[in-house]
Amino acid sequence: MKLNELRDNPGARKVRTRVGRGIGSGKGKTGGRGVKGQGSRTGVSINGFEGGQMPLHRRIPKRGFTNHMRRDYVIVNLGAVQKAIEAKKLDAGVLIDGAALIAAGLLRRMDDGVRLLAKGEFATPNLRFAVVGASAAAIAAIEAAGGTVELLSAKAAPEATA
Repeated sequence: MKLNELRDNPGARKVRTRVGRGIGSGKGKTGGRGVKGQGSRTGVSINGFEGGQMPLHRRIPKRGFTNHMRRDYVIVNLGAVQKAIEAKKLDAGVLIDGAALIAAGLLRRMDDGVRLLAKGEFATPNLRFAVVGASAAAIAAIEAAGGTVELLSAKAAPEATA
């Protein structure tokens, strides 16, 4: 085999159809766009247009409400805390708060605070938590193992500007 004999496999390169190049090409005249009107031209933006009739997205009434003042809590499961302690990423002797969980790699950011949930196995004794919220089952699991949970107040809500 020589360099001048190298070829692509048959069918490896598909030739682009050149539209609008005469009636004999099979894609001449209208170039596969049908006939006349906005759709035959470039830059068509008729999504949702219903010929002047009121579009569906404007006929249907608005619903719902988004509370912009709501708090976003980061959720941590007790099973994940237990795994971090077993992997020596989290020190069981110190107070476990948002900063400690970020340092251990369990969280990326704190948002408005940390909330503990009881999912997973938990058995480390004498842990101290300082979090914004915790489920009743999580508090019960921590206290059953001899630990304590201190519930902090969430960050002050941003002032509403009127």
